[in-house]
Amino acid sequence: MKKLQQLTKEINELTLRIEQDYPELYQYLDENPITIPDCETPEISVNSFVDYLDSLKSLLERYIESHKQMKH
Repeated sequence: MKKLQQLTKEINELTLRIEQDYPELYQYLDENPITIPDCETPEISVNSFVDYLDSLKSLLERYIESHKQMKH
């Protein structure tokens, strides 16, 4: 499993890429449900970071794929 430092780096890099290359998508990142805790005292764990990174990747992949289809 990846270390927290590596996950944080990947999240930052991907977020920066989205901000720079897909600004229209960046505005929705703060609304990502994965970032909203569903309990009163959320526990931040490596798994939380893995889940968040996966959700960012998925969001970007879906966005890119849907816009490829629109261009064709």
